[in-house]
Amino acid sequence: MPRLFRLVTIVWVAFRFGLDEFLLAAEPSGRWLRLARALDLFRRYAAPRGERLRRALETLGPIFVKFGQVLSTRRDLLPTDIADELAKLQDRVPPFPSEIAIAEIERGLGKKVAEAFATFEPAPVASASVAQVHLATLPGGAAVAVKVLRPNMLPVIRRDLDLLRTAAGLAERSREGRRLRPREVVAEFAKHLDDELDLVREAANASQLRRNFLNSPLLVVPEVHWDRCSTNVMTMERMRGTPISQVAALRAQGVDIPKLARAGVEIFFSQAFRDGFFHADMHPGNILVAPDGRYIALDFGIMGTLSDRDRNYLAQNFIAFFNRDYKRVAQAHIDAGWVPPGTRIDEFEAAVRAVCEPIFDRPLKEIYFGRLLLRLFQTARRFNLEVQPQLVLLQKTLLNIEGLGRELDPDLDLWTTAKPYLERWMREQIGWRGLVRTLKAEAPTWANLLPQLPRLAHRALAEDRIEGIDRKLDELLAEERRRNRWLAALAVLAAGAVALAAGALFLR
Repeated sequence: MPRLFRLVTIVWVAFRFGLDEFLLAAEPSGRWLRLARALDLFRRYAAPRGERLRRALETLGPIFVKFGQVLSTRRDLLPTDIADELAKLQDRVPPFPSEIAIAEIERGLGKKVAEAFATFEPAPVASASVAQVHLATLPGGAAVAVKVLRPNMLPVIRRDLDLLRTAAGLAERSREGRRLRPREVVAEFAKHLDDELDLVREAANASQLRRNFLNSPLLVVPEVHWDRCSTNVMTMERMRGTPISQVAALRAQGVDIPKLARAGVEIFFSQAFRDGFFHADMHPGNILVAPDGRYIALDFGIMGTLSDRDRNYLAQNFIAFFNRDYKRVAQAHIDAGWVPPGTRIDEFEAAVRAVCEPIFDRPLKEIYFGRLLLRLFQTARRFNLEVQPQLVLLQKTLLNIEGLGRELDPDLDLWTTAKPYLERWMREQIGWRGLVRTLKAEAPTWANLLPQLPRLAHRALAEDRIEGIDRKLDELLAEERRRNRWLAALAVLAAGAVALAAGALFLR
């Protein structure tokens, strides 16, 4: 019954805000859809469809607000007007009562708040869809921020996710709905929620990012107090700074704004290419600026990772873009497996050229690289591009960083800032430094394996674990004896070497 009541509520809100327009975007194929379209002719809306969708999600509550935020990152799937409107959604929801927050903290830590903290402020300083934050101090005097999940969220989330999956299945009955792949989007949303509902995972993300930027002149990450963390409670160092959106206040503090903008670009490329581990939710609400001008990162629920292969091909793409080497861009996509191997490289190259050439007619500082990457993804979809989740997160983060940088400094030239870093990174990966680093990384493995090769090969041959190896050697020797004794001797040596290597590989 509660689920049915919730479904009725969702349907009523959708009808109230005219969201059935999305279902009716294509030609209706059933009697009920044709009737709905006929009824819809009598409805007129003053607000655009994107705004109506945003307001409906806000009306339905925190989980739907969070869904809208995740949906806004899928610009490779959504029309621009809808993505821009959903990007306005904010995690500004009423806090839950302080006594409930305290009870959740005590349940998570297994001790009274008075035992865990010297002081604790009952009134939260921030409240979001799934958690809120309280300030406290530890017995030693250290100032901390305590993040606690909203109680009883899991049943609500499961119920609403089931309903979202049902709605996604209905939406895919229309041609436009199938193009937007709503079920895939709901699945991605569910994964993000799983990550954000485990604060131990978030604490581990923060700890890793802090280690990557320890003593950095660019970025500060709060220290995690692991003895006061659980799946529903996270205690971390309290950070003091000015929200990065308050540019006037930063100028008054003497912060070099253009330098701050360039630092943001360098931080992004350092995370993505140096570490392959990046903060994927770097909107202005999650960034402070310390008094010394360094960035302060907050909220580590959504992080992205890139493999060595991803980083290599992305760097090649970035450099090829601005060298206008469109064939290299197309080839890099094929090599990385982002488009099917049978794709005609000349056709894909022509499509990439059509996207990039109009952009390069502008001054370099007017080129928005995040939008360029987005348009490339959209173009590549015509060639059955499989948009990887890590690339979507990367593109979303690049849009955030670039947009933030341009707000700080309208003259920011992203390419001039990023190109030296990318070129240096590529030299380190491909040149002699990369070779030395690879040898160092592989040395322990080979040092352990090489002394064992003779014994392993002997055991393999003695046990005849390589099927038919003796028979094949005899046949080879007999054949070579008939031809040439010298060649026979060489064949024996070669076959023996092959047998040794094969034995070792077989037993690895």
